[in-house]
Amino acid sequence: MSHVKLQDVTKRFGKVIAVNRLNIEIPRGECFSMLGPSGCGKTTTLRMIAGFEDLDEGEITVGEKLFSSSFKKYYLPPEKRDFGMVFQAFAVWPHLTVFNNVAFPLQIRKLSKAEVAERTLRAITYTGLAGSEKTYPNELSGGQKQRIALARAIAINPTVMLLDEPLSNLDPKLREEMRFEIKDLQRKFGFTIIYVTHDQSEAMALSDRILVMSDGRVQQIDTPLNIYQRPANQFVFGFIGLSNFLPVELEDGAVWIEGMKSAGPVNTPLPPLAKGRRMTLATRPSEIDFVHAGGVRGIVKRLTYLGDIIDYRVLIGDVMVRVQKNRKREIFRQGEPCGLIFNKVLWYEREP
Repeated sequence: MSHVKLQDVTKRFGKVIAVNRLNIEIPRGECFSMLGPSGCGKTTTLRMIAGFEDLDEGEITVGEKLFSSSFKKYYLPPEKRDFGMVFQAFAVWPHLTVFNNVAFPLQIRKLSKAEVAERTLRAITYTGLAGSEKTYPNELSGGQKQRIALARAIAINPTVMLLDEPLSNLDPKLREEMRFEIKDLQRKFGFTIIYVTHDQSEAMALSDRILVMSDGRVQQIDTPLNIYQRPANQFVFGFIGLSNFLPVELEDGAVWIEGMKSAGPVNTPLPPLAKGRRMTLATRPSEIDFVHAGGVRGIVKRLTYLGDIIDYRVLIGDVMVRVQKNRKREIFRQGEPCGLIFNKVLWYEREP
């Protein structure tokens, strides 16, 4: 049963349709990420769920409670939605101690001092800030400041936590640590997470399901594994993970890189589509192997060491192909001729 439901949600800014008839159902306790490039509508969607923006069309419900509806001309202000919220900016008050930062939303709800103290100390402990209750934010690191924001959101006992790129201001190592901490907090408290990010690795690591958006529209909603292995379209394939898109022609019972017959045929079965269609071959850099003889012939133009991985750029005619292999494998040198074997491909039809 869905906990958060968006039905035909639409938002316009002038003539621009930022979110176009969005339909989402999120079960209780799920970590649901909205992923896409800048300007795709993901933050606008989160702001409508939070109540910071009202929708132009559609309806938003949480549980049995109506939050926004263009059909019923109803809008519940954000302060009455009782969501936990964490934003990209740390959003902590520098003149308040850690304890008072976390306690503030409880105090304005006029809870008893005993309950405020109990909830505040519990949230501080679960977010790894125990011992820092009397410390001021300017004495803390960026990661600790973001923990204050998390603790403040947790303290109100939310059923839904909204996170808008909360880790983007942290360094890569700390960002990775905080991903796991957020997931652990979700398991401890059982809240639903709606998480906005443009970082695909963040979304893949955290999410039970991911919504991929582009131009205000849903491209795919699925598990991280399915989105990576079975992308719904070429946009999703290109946005999630590394990719190569090669224009190909189907002729003489074989697949050739367009205009590069001299390089040899691609070692893959013909796509199950009518002859004569203009196709794009899509493949991951990790799904390509090097061979000395045979394969599609090219020249190694560049190689870069990325830890245990070597990132190659291979030129086939005037088409550049990206290949990634473990550095323990045989290394092809810059300027060396090579052949490429395409082990796994997907097909997309090009416009005529």
